[in-house]
Amino acid sequence: MTSYELLFVIKPTLTDEEIQAQIDSVKSDIAAFGGEVLAVDAMGMRKLAYEINKNPRGYYVVVYHKSPASSIAEIERKLRYNENVLRFLTIKYTKKKELAHFDKLVANAGGSKDESTEAKEEESATSEA
Repeated sequence: MTSYELLFVIKPTLTDEEIQAQIDSVKSDIAAFGGEVLAVDAMGMRKLAYEINKNPRGYYVVVYHKSPASSIAEIERKLRYNENVLRFLTIKYTKKKELAHFDKLVANAGGSKDESTEAKEEESATSEA
């Protein structure tokens, strides 16, 4: 499975419970399509660079996950039709440097790395010593 970062902006008019329900909905969609959520970083309410649908602010959420490539189109389709999501962006991490940075982002967001990544790091550390 490939590593992805999904950033989406939720309408600012929703309550805290509705915002959490939207985040849980995205997490369940990722799991339903065969993915694994590694970490969620709710960045909070922020001012947008320009108004989107007359909203000057938005609630930013970043979800770090590993998913099959075929599931990304379905996840984005669901986000596109969700009227509470103002914008979304999916970033794919494939190169060695990108994956190292991805692991740091997951650690900073409060998630944990998967076992295969940790095993590879331990092997490389023992081979260097």
